Amino acid sequence: MKSPEFRGFLIFPSGTRVFRSVWKWAVCPFFCFWGRMRSAPDELSSLIERTVGPMGYELVGVELAGRAGHGRTLRVYIDKDEGITLDDCVAVSHQLSGVLDVEDPIPEQYELEVSSPGLDRPLFRPEHFERFAGERAHVKLMRAMDGRRNFEGVIKGVADGCVILNVDGQEVALAFDNIGTARLVPTF
Repeated sequence: MKSPEFRGFLIFPSGTRVFRSVWKWAVCPFFCFWGRMRSAPDELSSLIERTVGPMGYELVGVELAGRAGHGRTLRVYIDKDEGITLDDCVAVSHQLSGVLDVEDPIPEQYELEVSSPGLDRPLFRPEHFERFAGERAHVKLMRAMDGRRNFEGVIKGVADGCVILNVDGQEVALAFDNIGTARLVPTF
């Protein structure tokens, strides 16, 4: 039976605490991304949602980072109305590790990180952009638009498969399928 090695938690500059587990599995290429580079495949996200949802947490998003065969990181962002504590991350990590051990959706070595979305919350779905309309966000495109890949502005909403941002007084429509990463910009 595979068992995680506890490595503690990390504190990133945003203040996000991350619980880390290391899985030692066979190394072989598994996923090839043609769409969003950081979002995990839908099947993996669905498996994690079925585990996290009944525990009372909102699954904000799932990322599978790194290249196959070179150490991957599975990041799971959770949230709830009262906020996320280290104990929440530990509970979800333990539950997920059991499910992932049985289902074995990633047949290679990877690290599991479970954390809150933090102040610079990642935006994965169109609903996230609608929910945070009026907030400032940084969006990085996979393919340049008008010679640019990075945009920062106020989220206006979602329309016709595009995220609408007010960038320097101009509304810009960014195709959702072209968004590589998007995060809220914290204001202090």
